[in-house]
Amino acid sequence: MATAHAAKAAPHPRRLHPLPIRIMHWTNAVAMFIMITSGWKIYNDDVLLGWLHFPDAIIPGPWAQHGLQWHFFGMWILVLNGIAYVTYGLATGRFRRMLLPIRLPILIGNIRDALRFRLLHDDPTQYNMVQRVLYVGVLLVGVLIVLSGLAIWKPVQFSELLALFGGSFQTARVVHFLCMSAIVGFVVVHVSLALLVPHTLVAMVTGGPVVRDAAPAPAAEPAPATTAP
Repeated sequence: MATAHAAKAAPHPRRLHPLPIRIMHWTNAVAMFIMITSGWKIYNDDVLLGWLHFPDAIIPGPWAQHGLQWHFFGMWILVLNGIAYVTYGLATGRFRRMLLPIRLPILIGNIRDALRFRLLHDDPTQYNMVQRVLYVGVLLVGVLIVLSGLAIWKPVQFSELLALFGGSFQTARVVHFLCMSAIVGFVVVHVSLALLVPHTLVAMVTGGPVVRDAAPAPAAEPAPATTAP
């Protein structure tokens, strides 16, 4: 009985990045590349900022229609993969373990260290507060860019979504563009950190180190029965 209880209470070993996370991570990377570059192609057909025009060398196809086709293709991959990722993160408790809690005093200290290039990341099993804020932020931006994208794609059919942006098609476009810019900024920071700390990139390929969930506290042993004299 004691042996069975000990086996049940023992911490469960697992990889830092399980196989489903790795598959979804790299699927998301491909989908984001398709979405961003094809979005730039669509943008060039009707620019928001007169001085900003993306070079043809980094966007797909010679015509705007090619950009639309690639954008819709990437959109379905991104949405389906995103739903799977969020579901997995919530169901397994990964979001709670890796992204929470976020403590403001520590966050401020981490930002100061980052600005001085002194922010350490020696332990890949623990995200610092800057990373946690960035990951939570990009998840929220991901939701907003999908909502604004749907409002732009079908403004009549999704009029309720368009109403979230004041009922203005142009406002939804601006929000969509700003969300894209935020995601591109996140990707630049994310890739830069991965190159500066290569073992984090390797971990997303191999699964990283084996970690163990904390073992539950042992149950109190029942007191032995006594008989009155």
